[in-house]
Amino acid sequence: MPYFLKRLLLIIPTIWAIMTINFMIVQFVPGGPVDQIIASMKGSGSSHMQNLKNQNSDGKSMDMSQSINEENRQKLIQQFGFDQPAWFRYLLMLKNYALFELGESYYQNKSVYALIQEKLPVSASLGIWSTLLIYLISIILGIRKAIQHGSTFDVLSSLIVIVCNAIPVFVMAILMLTIFSGGYFFDIFPLKDLVSPDFDTFSWPVKMMDYLWHISLPIFCMVITGLATLMFLTKNSFLDQMTQQYVTCAYAKGLNQKSVLYKHIFRNAMLIVISGFPASFIGMFFTGSLMIEIIFSLDGLGLLGYNAINQLDYPVVFGSLYLFSLMGLLINIVCDWLLGWVDPRIDLTKGTRA
Repeated sequence: MPYFLKRLLLIIPTIWAIMTINFMIVQFVPGGPVDQIIASMKGSGSSHMQNLKNQNSDGKSMDMSQSINEENRQKLIQQFGFDQPAWFRYLLMLKNYALFELGESYYQNKSVYALIQEKLPVSASLGIWSTLLIYLISIILGIRKAIQHGSTFDVLSSLIVIVCNAIPVFVMAILMLTIFSGGYFFDIFPLKDLVSPDFDTFSWPVKMMDYLWHISLPIFCMVITGLATLMFLTKNSFLDQMTQQYVTCAYAKGLNQKSVLYKHIFRNAMLIVISGFPASFIGMFFTGSLMIEIIFSLDGLGLLGYNAINQLDYPVVFGSLYLFSLMGLLINIVCDWLLGWVDPRIDLTKGTRA
């Protein structure tokens, strides 16, 4: 328990370091939200910029259709708080994040929490399902490949997985859309969105089928291009454990292959797989689905973060970074606990086997 308490307390300086480094980097980024808005209004004048909620110091709406002059520029600077020195904005950021106050988007009249909540179902659907399927399929294939090492199945499955892994996920997505979504061959799956427009009118069984129908192609693309690393890791881990002395002793005691494989080897072989779960999950959940979201017109967290970085929407960028970093650190602690649960011989206080 003291070990996990120490790990929880270490989250505080880790998060502080992450946010501090990123805040310092932003200070040297040329341009900013104010320059973006002014350039947009002078140029394309996109609707979401023109509809931006702007107020002056008196609380009255500022006419964004008037020509942009230095006075209006100063009003924008004051509205976004850039008239304050960097140290003051830094301390204010730390205070707000300590209270889990993430602020409001510069470009959308919504809080960061509201935006994340709005986009979360899409990324959760892609991230959770794809991660679960990748782990399930990779572990099953890896174990079978280890048992049948050097066989025709081992060679062919390796070849197929390597070829699929070599195909970029966006290329696979375009290929699947061309074949199965009304391209040159079949019109089986929908082109975009997570559910149908009239989803709310469906019964629960139909809702479930509609949901699965929409996510089938995106999930397939993410899974089929993400199997290789984990599958070979599982296979090599099992092959390594199968040569250990305790396995020979287990067979000498008369245990059959199934008992040795799943009662002895499985627990030890899974340690390396479990240790890589945090990075895999966070990567798949928040960043791995960006191209899939763009190609399949799915408005999720990946697309939200990408647009926020392009627009220099600092509250969304920093708020997302804060929440996702915190989640990643917590998942790391959970995985450490899982390692100790899977193999009680691991002494977490020393990072070694007892």
